[in-house]
Amino acid sequence: MLCQKCKAKEANTHVKSVVNGEYEEYMLCSDCAKEMGYTNLWSDVNSDFNSILGSFFSNALPARSETTRCPMCGSTYHDIAKSGQVGCANCYDIFLSELMPSIRRIHGNTTHCGKKPLISIEENKTTIKSEKSNAVDDLKQQLNDAVSEQNFELAAELRDKIKEMEE
Repeated sequence: MLCQKCKAKEANTHVKSVVNGEYEEYMLCSDCAKEMGYTNLWSDVNSDFNSILGSFFSNALPARSETTRCPMCGSTYHDIAKSGQVGCANCYDIFLSELMPSIRRIHGNTTHCGKKPLISIEENKTTIKSEKSNAVDDLKQQLNDAVSEQNFELAAELRDKIKEMEE
């Protein structure tokens, strides 16, 4: 679509405005949009997220020399403060004293304070195993009853269910 103002260039800016209840919509090229005062909202804002995170780390001065490097990834504290990204999990151990003030400032806390599961995973596994073994025990009892009553069709079905559950 061509610019509605100059009618020469390809339109790449869509402007909608409501002034005194009057709705207007324009399709403009970038030159006409600048001329009319419509500029990119983010042009003056540095949208590099890493530099924003890096600003949290820049206030903290490293307690050790810049030659201290993580043996796993080779990062220094200066690299972490500059990029806002920790190189690897080992960096948290190496640079813990330098990172803690920044982590507190960013997150507000250094311990988990959210919800916790009511039943832990291990308790849940144990509960499932005990429920399964109870069900298998019940089926075995039903199997014995079916055999003693000479109901072999039911006994065969119960045998198959027990094998299925034990696998």
